[in-house]
Amino acid sequence: MLDGKKVAETVYENLKNFPRPEKFLAGILAGGDPASSGFLKRKFSAAEKLGVDFRLYNFPADISGDKLREEVGRITNQSKCGGVILQLPLPGNINAQYVLNAIPPGKDVDVLGERALGAFYAGRGKVLPPSGATVEEILKKFPIDLKESVVAVVGAGRLIGKPVAAWLSGKVKELIVLDKGSDYGELKKANLVILGAGVAGLIKGEMLKDGAGAIDFGYAKNFDGKISGDLDLNSNLDHLSFYTPTPGGTGPILVSKLLENFYKLNQN
Repeated sequence: MLDGKKVAETVYENLKNFPRPEKFLAGILAGGDPASSGFLKRKFSAAEKLGVDFRLYNFPADISGDKLREEVGRITNQSKCGGVILQLPLPGNINAQYVLNAIPPGKDVDVLGERALGAFYAGRGKVLPPSGATVEEILKKFPIDLKESVVAVVGAGRLIGKPVAAWLSGKVKELIVLDKGSDYGELKKANLVILGAGVAGLIKGEMLKDGAGAIDFGYAKNFDGKISGDLDLNSNLDHLSFYTPTPGGTGPILVSKLLENFYKLNQN
């Protein structure tokens, strides 16, 4: 079982070898969703650990999409702003992509605006989406010969499935992308399974082949209200070569990779 906090600490220790950006990192929250607020606080704590100037901006849940986009543009356009995190999900009345597109690629640490995504998909991005960078970091600890591996991605969302699948494309022997309701029997072929469906306990250990690795980005409440990943930690996982738990697995690494992107985008 991978300890994500330890992996994240190695990322932070490495960042301390580089000049700290003199610009600030902005965290933007619309509405008072407790989970979103908690995620943003973790990012604030990580920035504080590195001495990065992290500034929080809170807006009401009833803000319009046009007004939020205007505010994101105002924050982003400050010369002292070196990066922006727009915490998702946004209130249901707002088109998230419309607002994300106000973030210029050079300040888009999440790689979610269309210009930053376009550069990434074209292989010209300066930084990787944090989910792809997290997979890359984990595979340093548990090396897999991707060229000889079948890799399955479960979930096709904008934060995990799509960017991870794009990063893996061309690197693996075979790439299988499954969404909710797909035939999970395909997972028995996979040497590496990456989970991002956001359905608690969706995948049981017995659904995966012997010696497979499982990287779980899933984050949801299970039947008793506890946070769980897509991988059922109560199922038999002894036959896996490695797996990441939720919480404490990919989450801390994702945050560290956001900070790493902030450093990379602000290198002279």
